[in-house]
Amino acid sequence: MAALTTLAVQVSAALVADRVLGEPRRWHPLVGFGRVAVVTEARVRAALPGHPRMAGVLAVMALVGGPAAGVAVVCGPGSVGGWAGVWEGAWTGSWPADLLGAAVLYLTLGARSLAEHAHAVAAPLTGGDLPAARAALSRIVSRDCAALDAPGVAGAACESVLENGHDAVIGALVWFAFAGPGGAVAYRLANTLDALWGYRNDRYRHFGWAGARLDDALGLLPARVTALAYAACGRTATALGCWRAQARHWKSPNAGPVMAAGAGALGIALGGPAVYAGAPVQRPALGCGAAPRPA
Repeated sequence: MAALTTLAVQVSAALVADRVLGEPRRWHPLVGFGRVAVVTEARVRAALPGHPRMAGVLAVMALVGGPAAGVAVVCGPGSVGGWAGVWEGAWTGSWPADLLGAAVLYLTLGARSLAEHAHAVAAPLTGGDLPAARAALSRIVSRDCAALDAPGVAGAACESVLENGHDAVIGALVWFAFAGPGGAVAYRLANTLDALWGYRNDRYRHFGWAGARLDDALGLLPARVTALAYAACGRTATALGCWRAQARHWKSPNAGPVMAAGAGALGIALGGPAVYAGAPVQRPALGCGAAPRPA
């Protein structure tokens, strides 16, 4: 019971810190990690010319495995096990280790940042300033935003918030609970690498394969937890029905359940046509009802 209490206190402290402080404005670890990833990519490609998939595997092992193991060691044996430690009664960390674990979890969360980005789109959109809403949206999505009308901007923003609720919040919490600070770090770093390298183009189709597969594997459980949470917070039966019928048609095995359940819970329709890098893409439908519209 003491271990469970410690876990609850750590999670609560991290959530409060994220709500009050938000993401660090300077020296954010994930920003620094992105810069290191760029350098690592160049070096492993140069070391293994003609073998992009092997280069990608080695890069992921170094960039995810190394930091996650280091964090687990630094935080101490009492913070390595997460729920495993709770089940075994083996949580023996000192309060400095517990505090450090909470700090690590805080740095992997992005709930306040996600809310701020969503508000940056919603405020001009509801105020009738479509160009400003498009500009704000372009900072959080990869699709082309220049030609989107107001419902298109609203829909794209909803999709981003639903998907990132899993990526930047619930996924980190689930992995912290099951594997401690090292698990949360591994999850967020893999997710970041997928965002950097997970493109199906000539440059990253092979090099980004390992990062994308690792992100899929680590996101498998958290995505289902997120989908259930969305369903519980809205139109539950509709959300579960959309998840069951629509998720398998989406290109991502984890984004599908999350976005289908989220759209169903909200009673809105998402998916459909979008433009990426100038190329139109017809995506499967998600949810039900009408497309979201500005209030």
